[in-house]
Amino acid sequence: MYLENLVFDAVDPQLLGRFWETALGCEQLTDEPAGYETRLTVEGGPVLDLCFQRVPEAPTDPPRLHLDLVGGAGQGDVVERLLGLGARHLDIGQGDVPWVVLADPAGNPCCVMEERATYADTGPIAALPLDSADPERDAQFWSWLTGWTESPRLAPRSLRHPSMKGPLLELCSEPSPKGPAKNRLHLDVRLEAGDDPDGVAAGIAERGGHELHPGWGELPWRSYADPSGNEFCVLPAPA
Repeated sequence: MYLENLVFDAVDPQLLGRFWETALGCEQLTDEPAGYETRLTVEGGPVLDLCFQRVPEAPTDPPRLHLDLVGGAGQGDVVERLLGLGARHLDIGQGDVPWVVLADPAGNPCCVMEERATYADTGPIAALPLDSADPERDAQFWSWLTGWTESPRLAPRSLRHPSMKGPLLELCSEPSPKGPAKNRLHLDVRLEAGDDPDGVAAGIAERGGHELHPGWGELPWRSYADPSGNEFCVLPAPA
């Protein structure tokens, strides 16, 4: 299994997809009425597809997953560039911090980070912070699920692609428990040839996750929640 997608719920997938495609220097994959997809390739590291799927209403619950972007010595220039693409400054009560909090055109928070040695070789996305009720437990869960490994960190636990390139997946102590609303951003994992879908489902359950049955009809993927309730999908192996 491997981490393949970062999925955004969006009222206007084209608007949001083109913003992030330009912001991150991605390559467009698809542009269809129901969604937009673009690909981020980290040289020598992971390939992540950003998928923007249409939803009828804008999400309102606080996000449990967001993007931290590389700023470093050029932090101010990065901020100005994103503002020029349609982002805006956002106050979420962060106070006096060395990073800059912005909202993308759909209102999703993102941060432009200061210089940190741990962000070497990440590419434009420094980290993917994910809220967790138990970072130690959830780091073990996501490491098993994705094959990503422990990385030096500032967050309670951080994982990274085995190449030690690309963004960190940071398991952060949640400010409040997961509510009933679906996360506005979620991750997708792809099975590889030879992976047994039912065996993977059993492994997820053994590690504290569970399968979801949202009633969306027959789909080629299966939906799950991690031990802290964060939704993710397991996609079938490539044909």
